[in-house]
Amino acid sequence: MKRLAALAGQRWLPPGLFLLALLLSAPRWLPPPAPPRFLPATGPLPLVHPGTQLLPLETRLLPSSRASAHSVSLTSLGEERIAAAWFAGSREGAEDVAILFSIFDGRGWGEPQAVVQRQAAQQASARRLRKLGNPVLWKDGNGILHLWFVSVAYGGWAGSAINHIQSDDEGQHWSSSRRLITSPFWNLSTLVRGAPLALADGGVALPVYHEFITKHAEWLRLDHQGRVRDKLRLPGTTGLLQPTVAVVDEDQALALLRDSSSHQRIHVSRSADGGAHWSTVTATELPNPNAGIALLRLADGRLLLAYNPQPSDRNRLALALSADQGQSWSLPRLIEQGDAGDEFSYPALAQDDSGMVHLAYTWKRERIKHLRFSPGWLKELR
Repeated sequence: MKRLAALAGQRWLPPGLFLLALLLSAPRWLPPPAPPRFLPATGPLPLVHPGTQLLPLETRLLPSSRASAHSVSLTSLGEERIAAAWFAGSREGAEDVAILFSIFDGRGWGEPQAVVQRQAAQQASARRLRKLGNPVLWKDGNGILHLWFVSVAYGGWAGSAINHIQSDDEGQHWSSSRRLITSPFWNLSTLVRGAPLALADGGVALPVYHEFITKHAEWLRLDHQGRVRDKLRLPGTTGLLQPTVAVVDEDQALALLRDSSSHQRIHVSRSADGGAHWSTVTATELPNPNAGIALLRLADGRLLLAYNPQPSDRNRLALALSADQGQSWSLPRLIEQGDAGDEFSYPALAQDDSGMVHLAYTWKRERIKHLRFSPGWLKELR
């Protein structure tokens, strides 16, 4: 009998230990994860001399030795300096397209450097890459420059994946590229365009989008080491893409979205819990010709929007201002107006430490254009 009892005890010992381990590791025994919160910009409002008016005198075309340029991204480096990244080559989607990087020092732009080339990214990812695009540049609170960009191995942009490089010396040297795993479906069709947002836990949120079969907007969270934590789909965003997000406070943010549907309107979604949930999108009165937009929360709390202010064509680019967190918008102020077929698109916005506002955008698919102006120049936007 003692032998049988010992044998029975041994038989039940492994499953018993397994069940005990499950109980100890069950989520209800662990403290719940901290709710996500944004990390709004802090500090005193930057000061700008009241008589400063730099537009249109402060208008530049960035240096270029390539036939085509598109999809610029901006980030502040401190003081009056701004960094930019964009893709350029013989044409969009060509094998010679590279991601270029340049710094504005307050007086002019440095010679652009190719920080990502297709062959190097292909070698780093150990897979064939057909094309590169949509760089997104961001400086974190520790002074590290991050650059995300999309790459395509097969098919068109709907087959994109997101890659990441970083620099700890303001772009003089960059790490090898690393491919983010954002989807279980062959890791296809996660694209980035809008600027990231800092999170209070040290992580970062990327507004991203999906294009394979259907288009919709998504919200991708990375931890402090750049690893993917989770991804969620913004509700009601079928046909909408390229969300651009502005933080209101630690909990609240709003996203504006490009419209690829027949509605031809910028749409808006809001979060009141640090991006954990988003409201179903609604259409604004702002027209959108299926073109990229940029949104910036100025140091004084107002929201600045750069967009193409018509339901078709990209031959006009404008700014609009909101003083009520996007509930209403001023009439547009035109920045560029060209002939049919001209293109002024894919804007990017940033504000430097001196308070000056920077706008950059695709100019006729040939160059990147840069404007710098005082917030006081926006007083006519009502």
